[in-house]
Amino acid sequence: MLKQTLAAPLLKILLPALFTGLCHTAYAQVGAPADTLKTDSLGAGGVKISKPADTTYNQFDFGDLVQRILKPNKKKDLTRQGSGITIIPNVAANPSIGFQGGIKAVAGRVLGNDPNTLMSVAATSASITTKGIIYFYINHNVYTPGNKWNFQGNLVLAKTVTPDYGLGIGRAATGSEADLALTNPDRKGYALHSLYYNIREKVYKQVSEGLFLGAGVSFDIRRQIEDRRSTTELTPYKIYSDRYGFDRSNYASNGMLFNVQYTTRDNQNRAYKGIYTDVGIRVNQTWMGSTKGAVQLTTDFRKYWSLSNRNPEHVIAFWNWGAYLLNGALPYLELPGSAKDAGFRSARGYTVGYFKGPQYFYSEVEYRFPITRNKFLSGVTFFNIQTANDELGTKLFQQWQPGGGAGLRVLFNKATRTNLCLDYAWGRYGARGFFLGLNEAF
Repeated sequence: MLKQTLAAPLLKILLPALFTGLCHTAYAQVGAPADTLKTDSLGAGGVKISKPADTTYNQFDFGDLVQRILKPNKKKDLTRQGSGITIIPNVAANPSIGFQGGIKAVAGRVLGNDPNTLMSVAATSASITTKGIIYFYINHNVYTPGNKWNFQGNLVLAKTVTPDYGLGIGRAATGSEADLALTNPDRKGYALHSLYYNIREKVYKQVSEGLFLGAGVSFDIRRQIEDRRSTTELTPYKIYSDRYGFDRSNYASNGMLFNVQYTTRDNQNRAYKGIYTDVGIRVNQTWMGSTKGAVQLTTDFRKYWSLSNRNPEHVIAFWNWGAYLLNGALPYLELPGSAKDAGFRSARGYTVGYFKGPQYFYSEVEYRFPITRNKFLSGVTFFNIQTANDELGTKLFQQWQPGGGAGLRVLFNKATRTNLCLDYAWGRYGARGFFLGLNEAF
């Protein structure tokens, strides 16, 4: 457990930043890789603010590298804007999945002729891992001309192996033997096999510059859930499912989504400045096929500060994500927690769901900086902290767990600011891993 001498200063730093962000409202739930390119950014009240210098013409990306190898004598085309499509091998290795191989593609296009229209994107990936995970998804984030409408959605089909380390934030419950096993203070690892299906679609209507109101539905379904290694009844998954009335072998978590979204980010792939925020309410309904009813509040706030107008790639970025159960009950594997944000990019250093609870709060600070003059290589350092309750004595903000690391960035597409991200991160209890992704974590 973290010492109070460390937790207190962290609280003083992170909590004010969170509440400042919530005054602006908070970020979208869909984790689709996205790009936003504007001719200029607008501040509050529609006041135009100066943008960082455009240094795209002297940057060097993966396309330039390929051209230099295949056509070494050809002069550099300073007008080249880069392809709207990025295709890469989907290779990764981290504690959640083992070693992963597959392919990933991201495409982007601005619809219409309005220069302020945000870029529409679609992405797809198919992969298989050494831990037996087979994963396929398609997602989209489409803006109509002038940003009048925004359509966000995804489809996921997967055979998964979900690591499990218990309920809460790593603090032992003091009640019964079952309570102690549920909180799992020694962080003993379990593995839950299942088939997972997700369909989500949201529609946003722009009501003013940068402000959107949205509604949609989400269907999260798991079948054939199995713990193939444990023979005891005292496992966190079995204890929680029995206590809250969920079938151990399958469930559905289906509900309606209502969101308020506000953005001033200059780019969704890799912002230099601005904010992107979203506040959402999810209402799971039994008449929609949900096993249990539930009401959940989600908040997401991201803020970016460019430290140099000449080299805008020097950026301090802040992220806060939270999910809070207001009523009802959620299935164990749908509880919010480590890396359970829509893009599964939070809490680098820990496996998915390493810490989780009905109430969950996460914050991260990252420093991004160029390494080479042509911006082909850049780097990041980051620090994150998380807390959760367990409804067994530990309250939200009572216990904290840290994580952090550093990473390398390779510029894949300078026009859309698409980076290949390679991070090494670590946390407590010996947690650590290598994380690879396309586009920044936030």
